[in-house]
Amino acid sequence: MEVWDLYDRNRNKLDEKHIRGVPMPKDRYHLVVHVWIQNDSGGLLLSKRHPNKPYGGYWECTGGSVIAGENSLQGAYREVAEELGLQLDDKAAKLLRREVRQVDHLDNWLFHSNVSIEQLTFQPEEVIDAKWVDEETYRRMVRQKAIVPTLHHFFDELMVK
Repeated sequence: MEVWDLYDRNRNKLDEKHIRGVPMPKDRYHLVVHVWIQNDSGGLLLSKRHPNKPYGGYWECTGGSVIAGENSLQGAYREVAEELGLQLDDKAAKLLRREVRQVDHLDNWLFHSNVSIEQLTFQPEEVIDAKWVDEETYRRMVRQKAIVPTLHHFFDELMVK
């Protein structure tokens, strides 16, 4: 059972918890992270979603819900460690953007790593593959509808050149 801390629209933490899968109470939000990992060549690390998940077979950045007791950065580290078996360096974290969505506060994080795909350990129920892609390949994958639709915006809205 996954439990989340709840927040108000202004991101003030409330003394309330929520169980994943239960409808979100009105005017309540939880924290979600998207974790973008870039290498020295400017490539992005993408993972392929397990076929049994929503958007199964699509490519995405690592991400997920922040669990109760964690802050956003801790949630980012945990998600990457769980899904890819990768321990990220504290010095590599950069918060790109925060946004309020319908039921969550989304934080987009950027990290730096030159890990090889062979060094990754996939969480079997979440990830079935991973690869490094350059900007041109990413944009082509967006056009081919191979990227989770909510992540199409990375280079246009988040990436600082």
